Amino acid sequence: MASLLNQTIEQISREKHIDPSVIVAAIEDAMVVAARKYYKTEEDLRGRYNPESGHVDVLAVRQVVEQVTDPLKEMSLDEARKKDPTAQVGGEILMAKPTEILGRIAAQTAKQVILQKVREAERDTIFNEFNGRVGELVNCIVKRIEGPEVIVELGRTEARMPRREQSRAETYNVGDRLRVVIKAVERAGRGPQVVVSRADPILVQRLFEMEVPEIYDATVRIRAAAREAGERTKIAVESRDKEVDPVGACVGMKGMRVQSIIRELRGEKIDIIPFSEDTVTFALKALSPAKVSRVQIIDPEEKRLEVIVEDTQLSLAIGKKGQNVRLASKLIGWNIDIKSEEEKRREIELQMTALTTPVTPLEELAGVGPKTIERLQEHGISAIERLADMTPEQLMEIPGIGEKMVEKIRAAVATYFEMLEAGAAPSAQPEAGAEETAETGAAEGEAAASAPVEESVETAETEAAPEKDEAADPPETETGAAPGRDDTDPGEEPESFEEEKV
Repeated sequence: MASLLNQTIEQISREKHIDPSVIVAAIEDAMVVAARKYYKTEEDLRGRYNPESGHVDVLAVRQVVEQVTDPLKEMSLDEARKKDPTAQVGGEILMAKPTEILGRIAAQTAKQVILQKVREAERDTIFNEFNGRVGELVNCIVKRIEGPEVIVELGRTEARMPRREQSRAETYNVGDRLRVVIKAVERAGRGPQVVVSRADPILVQRLFEMEVPEIYDATVRIRAAAREAGERTKIAVESRDKEVDPVGACVGMKGMRVQSIIRELRGEKIDIIPFSEDTVTFALKALSPAKVSRVQIIDPEEKRLEVIVEDTQLSLAIGKKGQNVRLASKLIGWNIDIKSEEEKRREIELQMTALTTPVTPLEELAGVGPKTIERLQEHGISAIERLADMTPEQLMEIPGIGEKMVEKIRAAVATYFEMLEAGAAPSAQPEAGAEETAETGAAEGEAAASAPVEESVETAETEAAPEKDEAADPPETETGAAPGRDDTDPGEEPESFEEEKV
């Protein structure tokens, strides 16, 4: 019996890579659970394995006290000395419980407890083993495919390779041998899950370490890497020895070293770039194979660069679907705004034109009321020239401005520029609340002579009274609008003001 149980413990220890003491503790706990279930007692029970006899004893524990308050867990000193003459207050008395009568149900319970304890110990062993190996390059075999995930075998442990960790250029079949890197070890409900990757940039770094002795002995270092698995990888390397060319060491004679890695990655393109502490110089190299004209730092805090290339190099610098500039941005850690020489020239011309173009405040636009001007200004339109460049659709996007108001604004802008070309100074609209003088009344009377009859009729009381806010907007008699109406188009629902999207 003793030799059989010992052999079983040793066998489980070897197969599961678990310490024998962990298995012994699991057996002791299992016997305690089985005894508690059989005896239905609240006593403090303790299991003890005897390696010589191969028997597991279940012991009831009593604390020696002067005054007993719980007979199931305590024992008086006199009672204790009957069992052990050397007993003292504060000590323990252990009393064996019969285990031969536990029965089949108790044995089944003990078996389940032992299996559970062994599984937990195995999970802890796997987690502790692989958690310290994250980033390590390992060999594995594809065991099965479960939906988008590939399950691989790492010795005695299974690992999973999610879809996001797979290379786009690769397909996997059961039995394939792969080189992968350990990406992470996750604690899950079913135990620790080892995640491996074929898409991580660390895989390329580990392959270079295997193929390039200078990287393995740290003469050449890989300072940064950016990768889109299955398509292209960029790595930045530097040498600690001035006599060693880092790029040449990685490429190898006739490209043998890098070609070996490319074959391992199923034809993935690899750009090897010399690292530089200077951001501008590093950016020039990172955008290879495109030739860059110049690089300018726009915002050091937000890490933004502006790169100018020749017109013929723009598509090459950007790459297929923006891949080249995207990888370069990841490699150097800066946001790159890339432009051609022609785009930059047009941008400078527009800036120069904006500096030389006169800016006329909206308040000098006659025929548009102060409420409308206020709405335009709230949406970033502060000059008549800016207003003239806007289309009717852009104007109607401003809350409170409808079709009729758009026609009115465009007519006022056209009148302004006609008067400007004619050499006459456009008259500014009167301020709301200002009293009209006799000269102002006379001027308005002359202007009213060419207007419809409704607009020309004014009483003496109107001339003497202060103007209201609505008087700043001339009535729209041609469109049928009643005098004194607000600028808002009647057909539009009121909206909250928002900033104009440029």
